Amino acid sequence: MTTVYDFTVKMTNGEEKRLKQYQGKPLIIVNTASKCGLTPQFKGLQELYEKYKGQGLEVLGFPCDQFNNQEFDNIEETTQFCQLNYGVSFPIFAKIDVNGENTDPLFAFLKEQKKGLLSKNIKWNFTKFLVDQNGHVVERYAPTTDPLKMENDLVRILN
Repeated sequence: MTTVYDFTVKMTNGEEKRLKQYQGKPLIIVNTASKCGLTPQFKGLQELYEKYKGQGLEVLGFPCDQFNNQEFDNIEETTQFCQLNYGVSFPIFAKIDVNGENTDPLFAFLKEQKKGLLSKNIKWNFTKFLVDQNGHVVERYAPTTDPLKMENDLVRILN
């Protein structure tokens, strides 16, 4: 059975990283954007990361420019923006597509595992997926869901 750990993603420097390195850890995987009305969610994602990283949590951010061009062209600007404005210390990966013919394979898998309310497509920036320690997608959260509202579900899979 395929899990999140079977995928490889691109880092900001173009190198590939196997998600197998996160095996045994719960993950929050999110498509992000730096110039979006929902961008302050970086704060909540960082709070969860800091609070639970000692228990293995990893937050993985994937910048996406598919929704009204709300991401910087230069990935270095993206990472600097996240660090300077929100103190982001969790990994930010290379910019990807989450919908359409160039959908990143990881996000194609995530969408198949947990469809949205009306379709499997991602509606906007900051769609969040909670993945358990076995690499299975356990929940999908709408872009408008505050990351801190995910905490109860996160704690449940940590225990």
